[in-house]
Amino acid sequence: MQIFGVDIGGSGIKGAPVDLDKGDLAQERYKVLTPQPSTPDAVADGVKEVVDHFGWTGPVGVTFPGVVTDGTTIRSAANVDKSWVDTDARVLLGDRLGGLPVTVVNDADAAGVAEMNFGAAKGRRGTVILLTFGTGIGSAVFVDGVLVPNTELGHLELHGHEAEKRASSKAREDHELTWEHWAHRVQKYLAHVEMLFSPELFVIGGGVSRKSEKFLHHIEGIKAEIVPAQLQNNAGIVGAAMRAATGR
Repeated sequence: MQIFGVDIGGSGIKGAPVDLDKGDLAQERYKVLTPQPSTPDAVADGVKEVVDHFGWTGPVGVTFPGVVTDGTTIRSAANVDKSWVDTDARVLLGDRLGGLPVTVVNDADAAGVAEMNFGAAKGRRGTVILLTFGTGIGSAVFVDGVLVPNTELGHLELHGHEAEKRASSKAREDHELTWEHWAHRVQKYLAHVEMLFSPELFVIGGGVSRKSEKFLHHIEGIKAEIVPAQLQNNAGIVGAAMRAATGR
């Protein structure tokens, strides 16, 4: 069974049909840059371009980098235009896609669902936390396989700063940090999250998961196991499609 997944990020919008039996992309993904400013209408045009690239005519799952309630309404927009707040994303995107059924989910939650079912956290019980390091820091928290939605742990305060402003992948690039220096920032962030939640497993997702050999060995003193996401930066696309398959 194939369902289409789209992952909206602060820097790019990417998508592809997903093989839900394998938990992997059925075709090579297509990506466009996130428009600036990233208003609802402009981003909806980007999503349409991605979906139209494949000539897709079925259900579509879409991730969003912020709090999503009831699968429709956007409640926060940290790394996209603030005009997204209180937007009914399902209606907006469904109209832009010519009436296709659309399901909307928080981006990190989608990535976490994919990793729990097909990736690095498959079969794991207890408390599992996936953290996506990209333009910001997204989070997905699971207890015995059950998602606690919209946790947004990237906005925790750490040493007087919002965590994602110090430890996101974008922060590493903006401040021209070495991988080792950035890893030490990530270590402090993980220690803070560990103190609050005592997870058994951290899964590190986002684009940096492809480069785990550059930084994971620099992270020390964390009791929880730390592993890179197996689905890497495709996890959001897969998770979005999984959600669309259930229609919620």
